[in-house]
Amino acid sequence: MTVPDGAACDDAPRAFTTVFGGNPDGTWCAPGRVNLIGEHVDYAGGVCLPMAIPQVTAAAVRRRIDGRLRMYSMGFDVVDVALGDRVDGWAAYVAGVVWALDPPDFHGADIVIASEVPVGAGLSSSAALEASVALALAGLCGLPVDDDGRNVLARACMRAENDYVGAPTGGMDQQIALRGRAGHALLLDCADGHVEHIPVDTAAAGLTVLVVDTGTGHRLVDGRYGSRRAAVEDAARLLGSPLREVDSVSALDDPILRRRARHVVTEIERVHTAADALRSGRVHDLGPLLDASHRSLRDDFEVSCAELDSAVDAATAAGALGARMVGGGFGGSAIALCENDDVPRIEASVTAAAEAGGFPSPVFLRATPSRSAHRC
Repeated sequence: MTVPDGAACDDAPRAFTTVFGGNPDGTWCAPGRVNLIGEHVDYAGGVCLPMAIPQVTAAAVRRRIDGRLRMYSMGFDVVDVALGDRVDGWAAYVAGVVWALDPPDFHGADIVIASEVPVGAGLSSSAALEASVALALAGLCGLPVDDDGRNVLARACMRAENDYVGAPTGGMDQQIALRGRAGHALLLDCADGHVEHIPVDTAAAGLTVLVVDTGTGHRLVDGRYGSRRAAVEDAARLLGSPLREVDSVSALDDPILRRRARHVVTEIERVHTAADALRSGRVHDLGPLLDASHRSLRDDFEVSCAELDSAVDAATAAGALGARMVGGGFGGSAIALCENDDVPRIEASVTAAAEAGGFPSPVFLRATPSRSAHRC
């Protein structure tokens, strides 16, 4: 089974007319993402290498003047609140962006959401939602949307997720959703926001980045993600330096902190190696780096799970050049770097392994580096 793309930008305005009547002032969308490499390093001030995917979340928006915020996402009930009221659930990601961005001359809105980004799949559906709303507000309220402006929007989205929703994420997802570029991965320095757009020409290399949604949803607000972030912060404090500046973690006495820190340090090294390979057009060289990243996430950071390990192992056994889990972990998706001709065999192998393990049937999509948030 594959995930379609291209429907959300049509679905959102149609649903808007059905739910609220009339037409929206405009529709904006933002993509999900896969992180080629550099997992759980954004909140450590490291570097990572995500790319946007074709699947998007769209927000159809119409301004109001009565101080009300009415929100609807397909499959849910309308949430109707006064500006400034606290909300929970999916609507918190929308209201949180309004709160964090606090756009000028804004007195409410009707907002309808439609999405192709699988929820809970580790493909950053929450950041796609936040970024689509943020860009809509910027467009309606005259905020800058050049690269510097998008950096501001991304940071507002991160505040919304951290401080309003309560998910302690690091900001990579919002940055790629708003600052990505078609045909490129985004080498993001999470310490200062500096970016470099690095070409990723999988087609010329005869390769596919295959995404495997294991059907095992994950939640970043359940405490396990936060505990990993706390461990990274504790390790940096004990070492007296940000982990991005550390060469060795042997001084850490606590074996758990040492493993957590070792993942961050080695993962940052893998990002730099991967970026060098892509700059030289050596896309095949990513394979062993993906394998090493998964081992580190599984053994040192301990954020994998049986479903993800099954997908990764089955993909590599069937001929993938490399594979790893992506996203926060504890469920979600894996990616596999595959020769184009091998994709059907790898999909069949992953599906058979999931069935043998009693796991949900996986869903596949092809991750091609796509454009960032834009008006539909």
